[in-house]
Amino acid sequence: MKQQQRIFPGMILIGFGAYFYLQQASIVLFQEFFTWPTLLMIVGLAFLGQGYGGRDYEAILPGTILVGFGLHFHVVNRLEIWPDHMGTFILIIALGFLLRYQKTRAGLFQSVLFLTLSIILLFYDKAAGWFGFIGGNVVETAWEFWPMIIIGIGVYLLFIKKK
Repeated sequence: MKQQQRIFPGMILIGFGAYFYLQQASIVLFQEFFTWPTLLMIVGLAFLGQGYGGRDYEAILPGTILVGFGLHFHVVNRLEIWPDHMGTFILIIALGFLLRYQKTRAGLFQSVLFLTLSIILLFYDKAAGWFGFIGGNVVETAWEFWPMIIIGIGVYLLFIKKK
């Protein structure tokens, strides 16, 4: 087995072993981390280890998503400034695409698309206030149909845009 192919399973075994050992040892310091988001983060860190350490750059995207989602579920109820919003998940996905793009030079369009969508979702309330005085009903109507616009972009990327 090549060095690069041993990184992912090695990190999974070390991470899960440490998780279950600390859980069995009942160390009070780590009690709040014995939840499923921690397991997400362990698998995500293994993907990131495979991505960066094993130079398997396609593993960066799932690694970032799993670590990001695990981190989100750990801190969402502990930090008041952390947003509990769908835009947060899309922002994590955009970050994954950006980190993968950094190594592969592929996926810039997707990262910008998801980043734009997350910013719109996260700051919609403020943006609606800014645009409210410009065209109130136009913005309201456009907001009703944004899911259809996203579906249209997805259909275009899957079926229409051919390279």
